[in-house]
Amino acid sequence: MSGRTVTITEVARHAGVAVSTVSYVLSGKRAISADTRRRVLDSVRVLGYHPNAGARALASRRANVIALVLPLRAGMHVPVLMQFATSVVTAARQYDHDVLLLTADEGSDGIRRAAASALVDGLVLMDVELHDPRVPLLRRLAEPSVLIGFPADTTGLTCVDLDFARAGALCVEHLAERGHREVALLGAPAVVYERGTGFARRTREGFTEAVARHGLTGVALPCEETFEQVAATVEGLLAERPGLTGLVVHNEAAVNHVLGALRQHGRRVPHDVAVVAICPDDIAERSSPALTSVLIPAEEVARQAVRLLMDKLEGHTAPEGTLLEPRMTVRDSTSVVRS
Repeated sequence: MSGRTVTITEVARHAGVAVSTVSYVLSGKRAISADTRRRVLDSVRVLGYHPNAGARALASRRANVIALVLPLRAGMHVPVLMQFATSVVTAARQYDHDVLLLTADEGSDGIRRAAASALVDGLVLMDVELHDPRVPLLRRLAEPSVLIGFPADTTGLTCVDLDFARAGALCVEHLAERGHREVALLGAPAVVYERGTGFARRTREGFTEAVARHGLTGVALPCEETFEQVAATVEGLLAERPGLTGLVVHNEAAVNHVLGALRQHGRRVPHDVAVVAICPDDIAERSSPALTSVLIPAEEVARQAVRLLMDKLEGHTAPEGTLLEPRMTVRDSTSVVRS
């Protein structure tokens, strides 16, 4: 059969096994009996089957590469995404794995091609939507996967992330403890909510729930990324809510624009308006004044995701959901306690 390409289906038929069994023998992802493995490898040799990266897979049974699926789409703050990507690479190297970064927004097709290539042992996915179209495929793949983020239904999946609902609530609780009665959330750009991105929706839900629980007045608004857009949002917010004294910002690109817009309107932080951000520490610390913040723990989330994926590669059972407890650091932007 050297004159044409032999398919995996023909190998399975020749060996008298299912196609999935051939795949498992070649990838080493599941334990296969010695007799079945021998029959499959004999068929591979007789037919001259050459899967993508087949020689490597047969020799090592592992590619020692994981794929990080990170679509770079509108509304996503690239510096923070790169913190996650760098942390995944660092964590993977501790397990002697390299990382293949998939940044094109190809959805399920891109994942299917990566899995079929035999170049990766498993996948870590980011930018997870509540009704993510990639989820049905992940449940069918032989290759294990871990999601950084939570879809609405986690059945059959492994997910890890910061507890963003709790993070939103924690910000409100901090402002309520300091006597603020009217607060607002300036969240992600509108396109992020429209896609149903899980972390943005859950932060908003946690904020809204805590506002009601503490008897406050509050509003949650999307916030774009340029200074002009942020300034217009802040101007409209202050005009409609003159009693506003507390702001929660969940948009890393907009944090310093919000502070600048408040200064333009003569509002001092924290004396007139207290500001709490959900962002990496370096953004909060470099702001003026330094911002009280809930840390987005990119390194810890990435480390957990890679560990869970390695556990699955070794055949261990992983929990469906791992939520990291948010941690707040109090800085200058909420130092004034209102009577």
